[in-house]
Formats: sequence, structure tokens, C-alpha cells
Amino acid sequence: MATSSSEPVVSVESVRKEYELGGTVTALDGVSLRFEEGSYTAVMGPSGSGKSTLLNLVGALDTPTAGDVIVAGKNVASLSERERAALRGTRIGFIFQTFNLMPRLTAVENVSLPLMFAEWGRSRRRERAEGLLADVGLGDRLDHLPQELSGGQRQRVAIARALASDPELILADEPTGNVDTETGHEIMSLLRDANDRGNAVLLVTHERRIAEHADRVVNVRDGVVEGIEQVERAAPVGGNNR
Repeated sequence: MATSSSEPVVSVESVRKEYELGGTVTALDGVSLRFEEGSYTAVMGPSGSGKSTLLNLVGALDTPTAGDVIVAGKNVASLSERERAALRGTRIGFIFQTFNLMPRLTAVENVSLPLMFAEWGRSRRRERAEGLLADVGLGDRLDHLPQELSGGQRQRVAIARALASDPELILADEPTGNVDTETGHEIMSLLRDANDRGNAVLLVTHERRIAEHADRVVNVRDGVVEGIEQVERAAPVGGNNR
């Protein structure tokens, strides 16, 4: 795992987020958090707690009503939509519960998409995508469309896509929500592997057993941080701690 730097990958500073839904709804209320380089954090809370709102802000998919969200040294609110898209495309990898794959593109084409932001050539993009799909056990499914893959296979494609540009930060929104328990364990193992290679991971979940795969759990409820706890990782059998 990469060594943490003095400058965090993400800094959330006194963030408030409000929505107008027939009245003002406060989704986040004064949240401050730091996500360091190479960290693995789970944000856990019930439905409506604000965890998905936090993920959208960190992922530059939305901007705060008040406060600052700093991602890779850039204040998200000060960026244009084009600049936020470039930030998402080059510095952040996304994994969604519903996979969000392009239905008309093959597995290898889906994984190649983020590399277009980095202006990689077609053959280089293909080579990188093929290697990542092999890493997640889909080397024999390169040219399959999403509808030709199982839910677990589609999530593996989504993980490979998130890793394509080797982003500082991977955001995972309930990544095991649409797969069976065994596949869920495999998905979490792939996320741990990514973190061990140095990618910071921010995972959103409502399940304690999933949150405990992370090194730190941030508990949120009603838009505020209720507590932060460190998770002790067991030593590998026959070896030492990482």
C-alpha cells in the first residue's frame, strides 16, 4: 500500500448539502473528513443518512451548498462542468451497484472508455483493458456485451474500468448490492487488491460485514458523522501483517 502523503487525496471541509424537494432537505450538515493516499474507508449508514450524497460530492458529480470539497488539490465547486468531467475521467474510478456499463459496448470497450480522457491510442487502450480484464478473471469474455454477462461478471468489468487510468481514488457505491454472497466476497477481494496496490478506496454501504473490509469505518446518520472507527485487520495465516 502506498505511503500516506501530507496532502490528502480528498478533503471534505464543513460541507453542507441541501436539496429543494417541496421544501429544504438537508442531506449533509457540517461534515468534515480527510481521505489519505492509499487509504481504505467505508462510509456506513442507513438509507437517507447522506452517504450517497457524500459519495457524489467526493466524485465531483455534485457540488456542496456550503463548505469545500477538495479532490486531488482542486476545489470541486470552482471547476467548470468540463473540468469536473476531466477530473472524474482521470483521477477517480467509479464502481456502481447497478454497474453502469454501456450496453452497446463490449467488455473490453467499456474498460477502455476512461483511457480516452488520457488520450491513449486505440491499440494501447485495448492492451490495457485486456490486461485488466484478465486480472479480474474475464480474459475469456473480452468481446461479450454486458447482457451476455452475469451480474458478478458485469461488476468485475466495472472494477476493471475503474482501475483503467490507475486513479488516486476509487469510489464504490454498494458494489455488492446486486450480486450473490460468494460473488460479493470476490468483489471485495478485488477492491482490497486495488487498495494494496496503492489506490485509495472509498466504499459506501449499509452493511456492517461489507464495511469491515475497510481499514476505517465512518458512521453517518441524518447527515452528520456519528463516529469514526479503525478496523483491525487479521494477520494472514502463516505470515505477518501487511
